[in-house]
Amino acid sequence: VLAVPPGGAVPAQLSLSLAELESDILRRVRALLRELDGHHPSCQSDRGVLRWTLHKRTDQNPRTSCVLVSILVKELERAERGDLWHYIIPLLHTLMYTLIQAPCIPDELCARVYDFCKRLLTLPKPFCTIGLDYASRLQVERAAPGTLYQRMVISEQSLHSAAFPCQERIFIFADPELLPEAICRALATDTEAAQVSQSPRGCMSCVVTHALQAALGDTCDTPGLRARLQALPPGDLEHWFQQVVAAVEGSEGGSDRGQHTARLERIYHSLLGSSPAGNAPQEGLQGTPLPSPNISFHLWTEDEQLWKELVLFLRPLSQSCEPECPGQELEPLEMPDMLPGCGCCGQSRFSVLSTDSGIERDLPAPEEPCERSRLHRKGGIKKKPSPLDSVALLQAGGGKPPGKPPGRAGMPPEPSAPLQRLHTARVVLLGDDRILGRLAQAFHSLRKREARRVFLTPRLDLQFYHIPVVPGQPQPSAADHAGPEELCEVAGYLGRADPWYESNINTLCHMIPKLATMVNLPTRALVTDPFLTDVIAYYARMGTQPVGFQVHSVKVLFQDPAQDPAEDVFLTELLTQVQDGPSHRELSTTRRKSTLDGPGMDLTVTYRRVVLSDRQKELALSLRSTGLLMKAIPAEEAAGLGCLTVTITEIIRTSNLAGRSFSAVAHRFRTRSIKVRSPEQRPFTVRLDKDSRRTYRDVIGLEVSPCLEPSYCLQKTRTTKSSAEETADVGLVKYLPKSLLLPINTFAGVIP
Repeated sequence: VLAVPPGGAVPAQLSLSLAELESDILRRVRALLRELDGHHPSCQSDRGVLRWTLHKRTDQNPRTSCVLVSILVKELERAERGDLWHYIIPLLHTLMYTLIQAPCIPDELCARVYDFCKRLLTLPKPFCTIGLDYASRLQVERAAPGTLYQRMVISEQSLHSAAFPCQERIFIFADPELLPEAICRALATDTEAAQVSQSPRGCMSCVVTHALQAALGDTCDTPGLRARLQALPPGDLEHWFQQVVAAVEGSEGGSDRGQHTARLERIYHSLLGSSPAGNAPQEGLQGTPLPSPNISFHLWTEDEQLWKELVLFLRPLSQSCEPECPGQELEPLEMPDMLPGCGCCGQSRFSVLSTDSGIERDLPAPEEPCERSRLHRKGGIKKKPSPLDSVALLQAGGGKPPGKPPGRAGMPPEPSAPLQRLHTARVVLLGDDRILGRLAQAFHSLRKREARRVFLTPRLDLQFYHIPVVPGQPQPSAADHAGPEELCEVAGYLGRADPWYESNINTLCHMIPKLATMVNLPTRALVTDPFLTDVIAYYARMGTQPVGFQVHSVKVLFQDPAQDPAEDVFLTELLTQVQDGPSHRELSTTRRKSTLDGPGMDLTVTYRRVVLSDRQKELALSLRSTGLLMKAIPAEEAAGLGCLTVTITEIIRTSNLAGRSFSAVAHRFRTRSIKVRSPEQRPFTVRLDKDSRRTYRDVIGLEVSPCLEPSYCLQKTRTTKSSAEETADVGLVKYLPKSLLLPINTFAGVIP
């Protein structure tokens, strides 16, 4: 159901002349640029699919790749001359995505792109950051054509390769209580259908074919090569795959392009040696499609679900030596028969019978299939590791290289190798601001867990993405009177900061619900033209520039003195309202009863006001108000992130001959921290991130401030433990991030 959107059907491949082909592609590229200027296409259904149809056209007709790259280079140079800077990053992303998938691009064309990226290094961020990234990639691609394609497929499909042992996975999270069942079911079906069409054998064939095409060009017999790879047994295919990967990765070490071509040419002739020699096809190069990445869809039903999925990604159950929980301390060798499931992942832990005699020469040989150097003895002295050093206990094989036996007693231990982030988890959040509020909670919990015991941070590159989805009909848990714009403030800010995000991602906000309800589309389109999975893959691959959103912490004080204060975090907004119905305390005295004559309640507000000079001034005010709204996402482009915009509605009572009347006046100010109290102890409600499920009742006070990074707090506590008077950051604390920022990736970050 989530295949080709209406109006976005890809036309059939036509045999056009070169001039007609260039004219058609130029028209499509100019349409993309007009959309960036705010001139939307005449057909509203084309919004957000122009880039997709352009790349689909190059997939169907690979000979258009060189034409498209040439046109994009000319448009980049034209935008540079005309100071049209909002064109630069979208054109660069489109160009690089085409270049990665193209079967063969002339080196002269790559050199022009490389020179353009180097000129971006003199510009401010994000232009210099993206220019440096793409210049580095192009340098590798020019030395060994096909490297970018090969690395992308190997990492996304988790193919085993010693030369490039990186793995990536896309996790899509959706809240079933915020999205209709039809949308969740359609998303799950679409992602599953995309995975069914992939196989490790097919992906390895794609890597081999594309690498040989990129190196040999028109002399590569692509049909014959594909037929040969198809006929190979699985073991032989993996052998040639490893040969090609080693040759391509070895070319990056400094050898020139000629040596790279010679190595792959030898592999090509060896691979086709038993087949009859034939000429290359006359129709030119044939494209090798880029396989869909490894995508898993998850309904977010548990608070710790994100942590569990990330841990299982690093340590799959099928590859674990023992079913031990990676989030807990390793137990001693003497274990009870059965331990209950641990709190972090719910796995059961079983006892292990120890066969260790205690004699050093009886240690197992290094060829053991399950490497256990993390349990070796330390020369008789047992040192309790510090929390920051305990990461070695959680690594498979400890800090030493695998296969090395532990050092002998009395010998100094070898220095542990630095950990490498070989895993990348790209977490895509589908929904509105409410699911991002849950993400802020989960991210804060994850950072607190990592501060206590490091596990994910040194091994996993964690990146977050957001695709706004607003259903047609509001769910029962939706915020009252909240429209689509109010529920997608984060996506709106990202769209204002990054026009390419607005064009490609924000347009999906209302498109996904419509596509999910369409039942007349052929089911085979799920595999042939999976629109949504293609867009998610493009966003995850090219969206590498994060925008950091300040997470705010809130401390809630309750009316019941016996109830402990609650601590929580929020990302977008906090809303307080008068609680329905007066309390028994307010009815007990005449003085408090008189305050009920008017709406609202008395509040005492203390805050530090932020002015243009960034100086903070302590202010306090007392007023009667019906509620208070704190927003962390600025509505104006000029306003930066990190401050709260507070709106308080004050009730002013006036008396005249006609009687008593009340008027409402809104007060607005910006602050970073604020305290609110109800001096008359009248309760009010607090709702976080527009989510009615996160509502606190019987509240009489709250304190809001920027949430601190848990690792900073831990190190700060250790530093100041000896000196209670020390307030300034000293030592390692000075170099740690102080505020907790939630990074959400876009294509450009924030363009000034």
